[in-house]
Amino acid sequence: MKESREITIYDVAKALNLSPSTVSRALKNHPHISSVTKKKIMSVANEMGYRHNKFASNLRQKRTNTIGAVVPKLNSYFMASVLSGIEKITSENGYGLIITQSQESWKKEIVCISTLYNSRVDGLLVSLAYDTENTDHFRNLFDRNIPIIFFDRVAECQGCTSVVIDNYKAGYEATSHLISQGCRKIMHLGGNMFRNVYKERFMGYKMALIDNNIEFNSKMLVVSDMSAQSGIDLARHIVRMKHRPDGIFTSNDTTGVATILELQKAGINIPGEIAVAGFNNEPVSQYVTPNLTTVDYPAREMGEIAVTMLLSKLKNPQNNNLNSIVLSHKLIIRQSSLRK
Repeated sequence: MKESREITIYDVAKALNLSPSTVSRALKNHPHISSVTKKKIMSVANEMGYRHNKFASNLRQKRTNTIGAVVPKLNSYFMASVLSGIEKITSENGYGLIITQSQESWKKEIVCISTLYNSRVDGLLVSLAYDTENTDHFRNLFDRNIPIIFFDRVAECQGCTSVVIDNYKAGYEATSHLISQGCRKIMHLGGNMFRNVYKERFMGYKMALIDNNIEFNSKMLVVSDMSAQSGIDLARHIVRMKHRPDGIFTSNDTTGVATILELQKAGINIPGEIAVAGFNNEPVSQYVTPNLTTVDYPAREMGEIAVTMLLSKLKNPQNNNLNSIVLSHKLIIRQSSLRK
């Protein structure tokens, strides 16, 4: 059997009786090499099956031109949109992209970070897992000046750069809208308060109540894993309540839609008896009847901006003046909350 091995520029140079440096410059389209010589070298190189060893070249430059991304889960419309924005920019700039998912697990997030570090990625884009409580597993990258941009679910650490929306303001606006529709007993279905997104949305909800002279009742806060099942469980809990809420603000659309459907099964009118508002403006929010009031924020733009910031850090390692960016959001009012 004929031995298979990688053809190098030395093999091409030997076949043409040229120096390896001449072959190398020709393959890089160097202006000092004549077009005739370039054409001849390219022809022989193709015949011999020569392939440019980008990996070896990148190692010499101490770069792999590869970006790593860690996301909580891939089966999310929001996260898919973010990744679409990331891929667009990496592709346009000649970078590869390695995507990993923590599956909402701090332990798996640690494995993802280790895998990407060992893959020699030039930088990282990270949205934290549901139960991540510290950032110790990023310390190795910080110490080696490997840039990290956090987005959406971000780390609260000195010097961390992030791309977010004003979750506090969005939560305040969604709750204030429910109050404007006459709601006075508003439940909030939120997530792990270690995560900035859930903590800030809850704080916005709480402040909207206070500003409208409505006392916050801790029994009206339900913390969950933000799955569809948690929305179903919330609805079943409400059905059993002696004094039911007249409004619900959920921290994502998945739980909002599940809550609506389960309440309707129990014969509860939405929004007549209970008005509902969600978060994320996922497609499912428009398929449920009545359509779900929600908060929209630009997921694809978030991905594009996050990776653009990362590439800027890679090009200018000494530039530490990149501030965190807060993107705009919009409250989209639909039938699920319109009682007036």
